Amino acid sequence: MALSVSSAKLSTGVEDDKKQKAFVFPKFVIMGHRGFGMNMLQSPDEKLKSIKENSILSFNVAADFPIEFVEFDVQVTKDGCPVIFHDNFIFTQEQGVIIEKRVTEMALHEFISYGPQKDGANVNPMFRKTKDGRIFQWKVAEDDPLCTLKDAFVKVKRSQGFNIELKFDDNIMYGEEELRQTLENILKVVDEHAEDRPIIFSSFHPDVARLIRNLQLSYPVFFLTNGGCEIYADVRRNSLDEAIKICKEGGLHGIVSEAKAILRTPNVVTQIKDSKLSLISYGQLNNVVEVVYLQYMMGVDGVIVDMVMEISEAIASIEVRNDEDDEEDDGRKCLILFGEESKKVRISSDAIALLTKFVPKTTLFVQQ
Repeated sequence: MALSVSSAKLSTGVEDDKKQKAFVFPKFVIMGHRGFGMNMLQSPDEKLKSIKENSILSFNVAADFPIEFVEFDVQVTKDGCPVIFHDNFIFTQEQGVIIEKRVTEMALHEFISYGPQKDGANVNPMFRKTKDGRIFQWKVAEDDPLCTLKDAFVKVKRSQGFNIELKFDDNIMYGEEELRQTLENILKVVDEHAEDRPIIFSSFHPDVARLIRNLQLSYPVFFLTNGGCEIYADVRRNSLDEAIKICKEGGLHGIVSEAKAILRTPNVVTQIKDSKLSLISYGQLNNVVEVVYLQYMMGVDGVIVDMVMEISEAIASIEVRNDEDDEEDDGRKCLILFGEESKKVRISSDAIALLTKFVPKTTLFVQQ
């Protein structure tokens, strides 16, 4: 069930809109990560290899559940076409050798030649490289062709919101004109095909977030951050404090943070709200219903999840019950119940508090 149009499109015509009122989601929102969930080819969990991520099939399957947005990654090919793909490189095999090709250095016709084709062929099978250097053939239960941003607008349920992540390589220094041209190519497709679809833009790149805000006033812009869970050479990316500063200086509308960063420093939620910013979280912790509910109680506005079916259905039927209403009163202050009556998960407020003690500590990776 998608949000109303007004919830994800801004009024325009006022140039000093950067000093606007806070952007507020009308309800707690669930966003499907890369559609129905990201693919983890190295995982033994078959749910993470069920449907090809960032595909039309994945977006439409996710749209059948009670979620408001699908989140996906957009890059632009060398001939100016916005395409949907997460990784910087496509890996394939030629004469028994694994080779890599950068997405942004391909023309559109080459990009869409990889993986399954509309006629059922798969001449150029795809592989994926994990962060630890392992390479896996990209095999999922339900495969689907690679797609463009235009494809998504045309073929995905029109009431389904899009969280468009503007994807750039962390290891490349981009000039402003290069960034501007890339974003203008993306905005051209959005302007031509968005109609009344709810849309938000997001990016880990501070300059991209600022620039997309300056190039258009119609849609909210969120800054993505892992809140210090990884450390980058660009200090603007290394904390939620820096994220707040970027948003306030650039007139952005909110922050998308790694859930671990929020749970480690829960007081930051109040700080973000006082700054008139919305707050969404992402990360593997969001595949745990109890952690999602904890963030809901903290004031987080929504979550990006891989387990779309499990999380969306559980959150859609949350029930909060006081002790005195429960026949099995054991002294707990309240019970939180998730899911259908026969499958309810019961959590006390004390147990919710205990969850915060299990949030992983910061993992530091220095990006050169």
